[in-house]
Amino acid sequence: MSARVFLELLAREASAVEFEGPVLAARSAGADAAALAELEEAKLTALRVRALLRRRAKREAELSALFDTASDLAGLRDLDAVLEAIVRRARQLLGTDAAYMTLHDPERGDTWMRVTDGSVSAKFRALRLAMGSGLGGLVAQTGTPYSTADYFADERFRHKADIDDAVLEEGLVAILGVPLKIGTRVIGVLFAANRSVRPFTQDEVVLLGSLAAHAAVAIDNARLLQETRNALEELSEANLRVSAHSRAVEQAALAHDRMTGLVLRGGGIEDVAAVVTEVLGGSLVVLDDAGRPIAGDAGELEAGLPGGETVAAVVAEAARSSRALGRTVRRGNLLVASVDVGAEPLCTLVLRAEDRVADTDQRILERAALVTALLMLFRRTVAEAEGRVRGELLDDLISRPALDGLAERARRVGVDLEAGHVVVVARHEGGRERAGFWASSQAALHHGLAAQRGDEVVLLLPGDEPGRLAGRVASELSASLGRPATAGACGPVRGPAEVAAAHREARRCADALVTLGRAGEGASAAELGFVGLLVGDGRDIGTFLDSVLGPVLDYDARRGTSLVRTLTAYFGTGGSLSRTAEALHIHVNTVTQRLERVAQLLGAGWQAPDRALEVQLALRLHRLGGR
Repeated sequence: MSARVFLELLAREASAVEFEGPVLAARSAGADAAALAELEEAKLTALRVRALLRRRAKREAELSALFDTASDLAGLRDLDAVLEAIVRRARQLLGTDAAYMTLHDPERGDTWMRVTDGSVSAKFRALRLAMGSGLGGLVAQTGTPYSTADYFADERFRHKADIDDAVLEEGLVAILGVPLKIGTRVIGVLFAANRSVRPFTQDEVVLLGSLAAHAAVAIDNARLLQETRNALEELSEANLRVSAHSRAVEQAALAHDRMTGLVLRGGGIEDVAAVVTEVLGGSLVVLDDAGRPIAGDAGELEAGLPGGETVAAVVAEAARSSRALGRTVRRGNLLVASVDVGAEPLCTLVLRAEDRVADTDQRILERAALVTALLMLFRRTVAEAEGRVRGELLDDLISRPALDGLAERARRVGVDLEAGHVVVVARHEGGRERAGFWASSQAALHHGLAAQRGDEVVLLLPGDEPGRLAGRVASELSASLGRPATAGACGPVRGPAEVAAAHREARRCADALVTLGRAGEGASAAELGFVGLLVGDGRDIGTFLDSVLGPVLDYDARRGTSLVRTLTAYFGTGGSLSRTAEALHIHVNTVTQRLERVAQLLGAGWQAPDRALEVQLALRLHRLGGR
């Protein structure tokens, strides 16, 4: 009967304390000593069986985890995921508060934290362990497992302040570390750690060692896989080089024929560049006579420069040498071929080639430079003819707006005068021919008109934002000329009749910018503040008020505040806070708060002399207009 009771307890996986129940019950029932001794013996036997069953269940779970880990390794795709799974399982199987893994850094000669699970300290996750330092450093140095029930009280380890601080911040007390080995070489350490005192059994050391062996296999497999991939890539590159060499002669002949045919078929510079890069590989940039890119991405040339030199300096020097020698010049892995006409540079081809280009292939680059020069000469001739047509039309729109057929002439060059356009007048000093060529190019590119008139160029470009367009023209023309160009603009205009008046206003804007010391900038009347009221034909006071006081006016309208009235009183008292407060019958602090709000709405510089003058003028116009 006693055995059956304990078997039932074993069957339902009762806790250890429940095995005392039958003994206590027999003692309470008055059983004799022999019966009690028999029950006690049966209890102890049952507890030993229970402990054995629990150990076997635990061992089964551990073996299952190891099997799962091996399955993960068999389907390895992501090393990080496998290592994280190993660390996570180590923590689960050993029932610790945290688990982590460090790997050896051959360059620095220490170990670094690779994976953590259960960690809460950033300092701990960034920890590096020198060889022989702390428990982990000792494991990495000796290749032997070490454990401690209380790390800080254990004198076997060489304690260092940075390590102990990180362990203390993480709150770890008991630590077990086992080496990750590939053969006899230690590549890292796998840890399990608790935040309270706890001894580690030999079974737990063996289990963690098995997981560490799996982690070492995963890391080594990843290394071998990467080496295999690298070898395959190297073989692939070698095969490509051999194939490219075998095609070189045939491709060179085809390239000569194709570039010759380009001129006859009306091909462009981009087509020539495509032929060169197809035959020679790499990336090609085509530069005009001023060294500006007209085909290809100039940024790609950076990687081909000799150390410490800039793109412009290297290419300019190589282009001069190429024109003097009449052949291709190499600088680093840049090949440069340049052509001149009448001692003036016309174009330069710059090829960035990763592999060495044979001398025969360099002749292809030189032929491409000659073909490009022919295309540019042809394009320049066409552009000059078209520029004359566009310039004559714009001159007529400015000087003789009543002339018949202006709109039809504009349509023939792709310009719809009934659509919105902006007139821009750009003043410059010197570089008349370059400025005219730049303006003609802009007109052709944007479907507008351009004319050269003395030391200024006039453009009629599509758009409805004269200020922005004037700024762009000033910036780009200044860059082209290498000196300041000042642009005034007016618009938008619609129809031939409005162009002449807009031209006059744009000229006044340009003059005003120069007078104000703002040479090199671009603006319309709207951007000139109160000066714009003087130079603009429209005298658009409303736009001026909106640009200067708009945020304050809107704020008063929405909130029912008196910021405009406060500003008027403030300027009327010469900027005195106390007298402003007296005039408005409010406290000085209230005046200060209102002026701070004004600063938020108008910007911090609203009391600077120029801005203050505009604000005072806007206040007077606002008061006069009853707005």
